[in-house]
Amino acid sequence: MAASSRAQVLDLYRAMLRESKRFSSYNYRTYAVRRIRDAFRENKNVKDPVEIQTLLNKAKRDLEVIRRQA
Repeated sequence: MAASSRAQVLDLYRAMLRESKRFSSYNYRTYAVRRIRDAFRENKNVKDPVEIQTLLNKAKRDLEVIRRQA
């Protein structure tokens, strides 16, 4: 993974965790944090740049959903 891609992924990961911690309900908050961590761990060994970009785009859409709901 290129350095800029790695930085993008880490920024996105941090932003998703930060936004998910704004859920008022404890159950939603812990579920969101767990799902985010699991998803990033599951895809940490992806090497294909096209697949990485696809996953980044999906995560950005998910971040927008979290921001709307939190």
